Order: sequence, then C-alpha cells, then structure tokens
Amino acid sequence: MAKILIIAEQFKGQLRASAGELMAAAQQIGGDVDGAVFGPGAADAAGQLAGYGLGKVLAVDCGCEYSGDGFAAAVSDAVSAGGYEFVILMQTSFGRDLGARLAARLDAGWINDVIALEGSGSDVVASKPLYAGKVISKLKFNGSGLKVLSLRPRNFEAVQASGASAAVEQLGSGMQCKARCTTLEAKEAGFIDLKDADIIVSGGRGIGGAEGYEAIRNFANEIGAAMGASRAIVDAGWIDHSYQVGQTGKVVNPQLYIAAGISGAIQHLAGMQTSKVIVAINNNESAPIFKVADYGIVGDLFEVLPELGRQIKAARQ
Repeated sequence: MAKILIIAEQFKGQLRASAGELMAAAQQIGGDVDGAVFGPGAADAAGQLAGYGLGKVLAVDCGCEYSGDGFAAAVSDAVSAGGYEFVILMQTSFGRDLGARLAARLDAGWINDVIALEGSGSDVVASKPLYAGKVISKLKFNGSGLKVLSLRPRNFEAVQASGASAAVEQLGSGMQCKARCTTLEAKEAGFIDLKDADIIVSGGRGIGGAEGYEAIRNFANEIGAAMGASRAIVDAGWIDHSYQVGQTGKVVNPQLYIAAGISGAIQHLAGMQTSKVIVAINNNESAPIFKVADYGIVGDLFEVLPELGRQIKAARQ
C-alpha cells in the first residue's frame, strides 16, 4: 500500500479549502496518508488538517512566509525519513515552486497541472492539458521511486473533514532560509484571491482604458466576485499583473466566469475554459469567446453589467 504525503496550504493559521481536493486525490491513489503545512501559523493549520483523518501532520515553521530552499529541504528530509511514494500539492505558485524543487532534490517523477486521475497505486494515470487545453495528455510514472503530483485547483471534488484527530509533529525550528520574506503588502479592501474564487469577473480591451476597469470592479464588488483581466490590458498597464488570467497569468476554474470585453485569445482561454459556467459579454458577435461560452450577451458591457447587477440583486432579495 502506498504512503502518501499531501502538502496543504494555509495563511495565518487558516487552512485553505483545497486541502479537501488533495485528500480526494490521495484517496483515489489509495494508501496511508499523512499531511504537511508550512509557514507562520502552521501549528494552528496542522490541527485543522488533522481533522481529515490523516496518520500524522507535519507543521513546518522557520519563521518565513515562504522559503523555497528551506521548505524544500524540510520536505526532502521528511519524505526520505517517512518512505513516501507520493507527494501531492496544489498547482499554485507555492505548489509549482515547491514541487519542482522537491522533485529535483530527490530525483523524483514530477507531473504538474493534473486535472484527473485514473487507476490507483503505482499504476495511477494522470491527465493534464497541453497546447492551451486543446490536448489532454495522459501520463504514468516509470519506476518505483518518489512521485510528485500537483493538482489544478477545483478539478477534484473536495473531501470534507471528518473531525478525526492525528498527531502533529513540529519541524523547522533549526531551518536556515537563504531568502526570507521581509514585507507583505495587503491587497485592496474586499480583494478576493482568484484561486479561491467561486465567481470571477474579468475585463479585456473592451473596457477602453484603465478608468473603464471601474465597471468591472463595481460589478464584482456588487455580486461578491473576484476580479480578473486579460493579458492585453495588463500589458497596456491598465491593471496589475496579479489580476491576469491566462497562459502567462493564473489558471482558474471557478463555478462562474464572466468575461466582459474580452475577445477570447487562445492564451486567455487556456486559463479559464475549464470554468463550470462561462458568460461572455462583448459587442462583437463574432468574438471567439462566444465559442466557449455557455451564455453570451452581445452588447455594451457598460450597459450590460449595471443591469445584470440589478437583476442579480433583485433575484437575491
């Protein structure tokens, strides 16, 4: 039976909901599952992660918000000592960096951006999208060594915590971080992280300029959505890169994705086309975005968004 380590994410002691997705993947592979969390607040988050019925949980805190070298060293030691066959992370900025470092350190197999698993144990087959989602590649690990997987968010049905308990082991007190976070800059009030969002509203060149993004901001705040953007308006300097959705930005998979004034370049589609429901708003009825949209509205986004906001508000009352 495989030994599996899931590496969950937390912020200020609050466990991310994606822990349930990691657990779902681990259960599909099958085996004995342990967990790990990192950073300030790891001890509190470890107690929450223990509720998923794990064998044990490793809490790794060297005082760094994130240290690629420090965290990778700690996990490498834990993996070697624990005899794990699989390590599973999320396909986030944290998971991409840590997973790659871990695989390189331990000469492990590494499959990232996984959207589905078939089979179990060492024979598990992982599916991942290629060529902006036009092709699905199915990959299988060779050999009996360590296997590292990262999961694209919101593609695995999250397992709910069972309320069970597990032993928590503290690691990292003597860890040497070569680079240390010195400052954290808070986002604007009401900011919702794209990777955690159930609803995302993104704007493209159709907003006309930096001032036009206020229409996106106002609508997103009204319905409780995260805000996104196409690469075109990021490159134009209308909005910060942290909002960019697409192949060179964030890959998202919300319940609802509203694309306003976005034509639908393939690079953008690669970052959002797995959304559960896609609504496109564009005054060009030939825009490529309509080909992937579940619902399309041909019209001026500056007229459509306020009216849509009023309709949603009325429906919620």
